[in-house]
Amino acid sequence: MAATQSAEILDVLKRVAQILREADIEFALGGGLSAWVHGGPPTENDVDMLIREQDVDRALAVLAAAGLETARPPEGWLVKAWVDGVLVDLMYEPSGLVVDDEFLARCEVENVSAVRMRVMPVNDLVVGKLLALTEHHLDYAPILEHARALREQIDWSEVERRTQQSPFARAFLFMLTELGIREEPESAPVSVREERWSRAG
Repeated sequence: MAATQSAEILDVLKRVAQILREADIEFALGGGLSAWVHGGPPTENDVDMLIREQDVDRALAVLAAAGLETARPPEGWLVKAWVDGVLVDLMYEPSGLVVDDEFLARCEVENVSAVRMRVMPVNDLVVGKLLALTEHHLDYAPILEHARALREQIDWSEVERRTQQSPFARAFLFMLTELGIREEPESAPVSVREERWSRAG
């Protein structure tokens, strides 16, 4: 972990983790905090946790019983809770991923601020962030920061395979190649820049 994560965010994570653990609800840490655990930048936004869809109702119930404000938004892939004004997203079907036994089994257990918990794999994190990009939400800056910090841990061929249906993901991966953040795939077509130079010659 290269940079210090705020104590407030970590305290919220530990409180929610304890509530879920005491209720025997399995979870994994996701989002920006999972990137930080793997060596990425700290996050000041919120806490993302991944749970099975079958555990959603029970998770909301135990969090509410512990005094947390909870909500079930219309998106249909997450629920929310708040701890002292800090948002906690409990996601069960984020972009490109279903949280099930198989997913939880491939999450490695890490020591996060002295608490052992499952942490979302880097590849799943990058895939999810890329597939969440849309015309109305097209901010490459956060994922570019993660890509720079975690590039040696990312299997770019797997990420490319799992995101090939997204033009925004394809554009991002092309940009990473041009920036030298990832190596050019062996089967990649001639880049736009190279083709332009060829025509100019």
